Amino acid sequence: MLEIKNLQASVVDIEDSEILRGIDLRVNKGEVHAIMGPNGSGKSTLANVLMGRLDYEVTGGDILLEGKSIVDLPPEQRAHLGMFLAFQYPAEIPGVRPWQFLKAALDARADARGEEKMTVRNFSKLFDEKVEAVGINPQLVKRSLNEGFSGGEKKRNEMLQLEILQPSLAILDETDSGLDVDALRIVAEGVNSMRSPDRSFIIVTHYQRLLNYIRPDVVHILVQGKIMKTGGPELALEVEKDGYRNYLPAGATA
Repeated sequence: MLEIKNLQASVVDIEDSEILRGIDLRVNKGEVHAIMGPNGSGKSTLANVLMGRLDYEVTGGDILLEGKSIVDLPPEQRAHLGMFLAFQYPAEIPGVRPWQFLKAALDARADARGEEKMTVRNFSKLFDEKVEAVGINPQLVKRSLNEGFSGGEKKRNEMLQLEILQPSLAILDETDSGLDVDALRIVAEGVNSMRSPDRSFIIVTHYQRLLNYIRPDVVHILVQGKIMKTGGPELALEVEKDGYRNYLPAGATA
């Protein structure tokens, strides 16, 4: 599914701003990987670089999706290939309703793949079904995207996006940040319901608590732009108990 080879990345147009310092990672189909690490370790940078955010520059290494390099592709082409990024803080988009946003996304993907677009009638039926399935208030989706949504409502809206777009690789960038227990369960239920042999997830998180609800297959500890250790779900419990002190250079604090 996804293979990252010696990935190095910096902030665009800023000297000596290297954040990712040689990351090697392989995510197979159907797997859920958790990326954990202290603040400033490069977790969100990794998520954004994988989706091709233009604020970052890949200075070395490669990113392969289904065996083909995507490192030079813009974000929209990566999305057309089946990648999806759930943001830590989803933006409000005034004047654009969730229905319009998702219909435009599906139409753009169909154009890119040379497929027939879904009719308005069929899409409306699908949209209503998924709104009910994820438990989002039908009145909310009549507003502009994320406008006036609570943290939990924004997460339900992202689960709605996941359900409709059906990506093959979903990346969740600290999507649990600032959420209460109920909102955490919203995210977990959405991810767990979509787990399948053909879909993979990368969950970026600072804390272990989200992993109480989503059991990862593999856990990686990322510190100062490098993966310091890889293991199973028990590794997340180890971090919850001892923190990141065992992976930090002498004198450094998380």
